[in-house]
Amino acid sequence: MDASEIELLLKSVHEGQTSTSTALERLKNLPFEDLGFAKVDHHRDLRQGFAEVIYGRGKSPEHVAGILRSMLSARKTGNILITRANLQIWDAVHEIYPKALFHELSQSISLRRSKAILGKGTILVVAAGTSDIPAAEEAVVTAETLGNRVEFIYDVGVAGIHRLLRHRKQLCAARVIICVAGMEGALPSVVGGLVAAPVIGVPTSTGYGTSFGGLTALLAMLNSCSSNVSVVNIDNGFGAAFVASTINRA
Repeated sequence: MDASEIELLLKSVHEGQTSTSTALERLKNLPFEDLGFAKVDHHRDLRQGFAEVIYGRGKSPEHVAGILRSMLSARKTGNILITRANLQIWDAVHEIYPKALFHELSQSISLRRSKAILGKGTILVVAAGTSDIPAAEEAVVTAETLGNRVEFIYDVGVAGIHRLLRHRKQLCAARVIICVAGMEGALPSVVGGLVAAPVIGVPTSTGYGTSFGGLTALLAMLNSCSSNVSVVNIDNGFGAAFVASTINRA
């Protein structure tokens, strides 16, 4: 339940439209529900403004389905996001909630039950190369599900810097920018030098041998000379979008 749902429930009890026993039934599994294999954090939305996100990798379809049923029972409104999902998880989710969307590139599943825009500005996702799009798409899907206006620019890496500069007006208009890049990871530094907004770098595992699965890009971004650049973990489009959304709502 989020703050607005609890407020409506308390108002309903106060006005005599809902009995205290019914309200207690709604609230009894707060702040979390113990399913044995998972403890579902129903208070996450109240504390952080966003519901708990289900990380799909390593979980069986049955586990994800059980967590999802718990969340749907406790949260009558609001969006739900599942990251790093596969087709088996998608089948289980779709059976429970047929309107769920499977985002193939990012391997994410979103339950869009609200179209409310909660962010103050636009989050712009910029990907260096086409191979970086899966991580970028994870950021796009996450930011949209969390209630933000999102735009994206793909394949504008530093190997052809003119492609990036063509979008300078769009870059300068964004409130937060997420930069996704593999290889040498130089893109966030370049973008950071062009704008006043915070830039969140997402190093990807794209690259040849000495990219070391994204470690080279990670270290390059951590050593950026652009002071407005911060960095999340390798391939972590979700983490970048979550931080960007928090900034965009502040």
